[in-house]
Amino acid sequence: MTKWPFVAVVVVAVVAADQLTKVLIRDAIPLHATVEVIPSLFNLTHVRNPGGAFNLLASSNESFRLPFFLVMTVVAVAALFYFLREIHPHQKVLLFAVAGVLGGAIGNFIDRASLGQVTDFLDVYWGAYHWPSFNVADSFISVGVAILIVHSLFFADEPS
Repeated sequence: MTKWPFVAVVVVAVVAADQLTKVLIRDAIPLHATVEVIPSLFNLTHVRNPGGAFNLLASSNESFRLPFFLVMTVVAVAALFYFLREIHPHQKVLLFAVAGVLGGAIGNFIDRASLGQVTDFLDVYWGAYHWPSFNVADSFISVGVAILIVHSLFFADEPS
């Protein structure tokens, strides 16, 4: 598969998985309710995040917060397309990483634009220590960024 079709497939798959899981959660689990999946480790918990990662700016005024996150997403998407242009077509891992981040950004953008906030539902914890709830889009953003960091630290000097 050539570069741009590969990127499109990854982006569409991430957005579809993200939006489908969010719809299923909104339909099946009442807001703030929890379904225990793995005791002392993992729940499905329906929450809404008006802020960014780790609830960044969640308590700020909505008239600032929503436009800020929508504009920042558009800027991030433009930057991701620039990075995609620069990646050699044979660097599938890098293409996957950036396309995953792009799909995640678009998935969360859809929530912000349509709901004014993001649906989160993956609740990982150990005893009383909870990681902030997240969703499929956040997962792809995190994994994509991790791949990019590892690549830049250990593999950036390898020829394409």
